Amino acid sequence: MYKYYNANVLGKNISDCTIRSISCATGKSWDYVYEHLSDIAQAEGTMVDDRNFIIKYLDERYKRIPYVRGTVGNISKRYSDYILLITMKGHITCSKYGIIYDTFDCSNRTAEYVWIID
Repeated sequence: MYKYYNANVLGKNISDCTIRSISCATGKSWDYVYEHLSDIAQAEGTMVDDRNFIIKYLDERYKRIPYVRGTVGNISKRYSDYILLITMKGHITCSKYGIIYDTFDCSNRTAEYVWIID
């Protein structure tokens, strides 16, 4: 199941999926996540939306589910007891208890990595 979600403080639909999804998963504000990730990325000399930066950040904080295969929608259903962050080619989304929260329905996309947040 999909539900529209845009935590951007100005309601803009921009390429802020990392900030938006982490905000949704952790319950922290969009501003807080943006500043937090920006500080870490700046210290590492990289950008907030760099794929390797995001994966490293999530791996250091959350448990990654190994060998996950399937679509975002199927994984969201299979792990409906959890809050998840799910990456796919060029995007990251949040699934909370079987509902995908995002600015578009990515449920048919192939998942790459999945982290359990709670």
